[in-house]
Formats: sequence, C-alpha cells, structure tokens
Amino acid sequence: MGVTKIDLHRKDREFHDAYALDNAEGVKLLLADYQKFVSRKRCGDYAAVEVLIDIHKAIELAGLTDRQRQAIELVYFGELTQAEAGERIGIAQNTLSETIDRAAEKIADIYYYWAGHGEGYTTGGRING
Repeated sequence: MGVTKIDLHRKDREFHDAYALDNAEGVKLLLADYQKFVSRKRCGDYAAVEVLIDIHKAIELAGLTDRQRQAIELVYFGELTQAEAGERIGIAQNTLSETIDRAAEKIADIYYYWAGHGEGYTTGGRING
C-alpha cells in the first residue's frame, strides 16, 4: 500500500513567495491583484477572503491620510489609472504615485508587525520607513 504525501503549507509558501508583504513593493503587488482575490472569493476561496479581510484591516490600522486612502481606493479598488485617479483627486500623476508609495510603506509596516507577533505572516523582505 502506497503512501501519499500532502503538502499542507504549499499555498501559504506560494503566497508568501509572491507577496513579501513586509515591504512596500510586496504590498503594491498584492493591491494590484486585489480584483483577482475578489473573483476568487466569489468562487468560494476562503483563503482569498482572509487576504481581503487582512488587507482592509491593514489599511485601517496603517494611519493613512485621507489622500493616501483615497489614492489606494481609486487605483486598486476602483481600477482607475494613476492619471485618472490623480485627476479626480486634483493632483499630478507623479504626486499620486508618491502618495501610493508612502501608503504602501505604512501598510507594509502593519504586515511587518503582524509577522513579528505571530499573526500568520512571515517576513520576506525588509521594513520600509
């Protein structure tokens, strides 16, 4: 009788390899895939639900300015280009890009904190800030 090995942590490793959430670039990659996680949630993927809950909680805890929050919401949740979002907010695209960068750093700090306190995340990069 053969033995079947099941890798129970494969999906976790793949997620952490794809998104190093303790740095701004990893957070921006996750935010760029936001709609993909929404679609997976609609198909019953509970892991996607957890990711979405966590990103919204991290945004809430990150102490973003109103402008940073609005930039994240328009570009990643509202699927506008940075130029379109900048126009809607009333700032230049390069300023909007810098605003998103600062917001992503603050969000990454939350994931870094969670990783250091056993909240289900590991560090794969470095803390920004």
